[in-house]
Amino acid sequence: MKGKNKFQPNEKVLLKSTGETVTINKFNYVPNMKRYSYTCLEHPSTFYFEEEIKPLG
Repeated sequence: MKGKNKFQPNEKVLLKSTGETVTINKFNYVPNMKRYSYTCLEHPSTFYFEEEIKPLG
């Protein structure tokens, strides 16, 4: 069953800030902010929120 997050691990997405195509590594729900954060394989030490990412296509 799919959760309420927009992106799944191993999905290719576009970073809005750089226009770079990256691959989602994992996601976590941040309860106090009530939104999901994502890390990508290309930048493992940086996390992004759903507002900073858009799907390819």
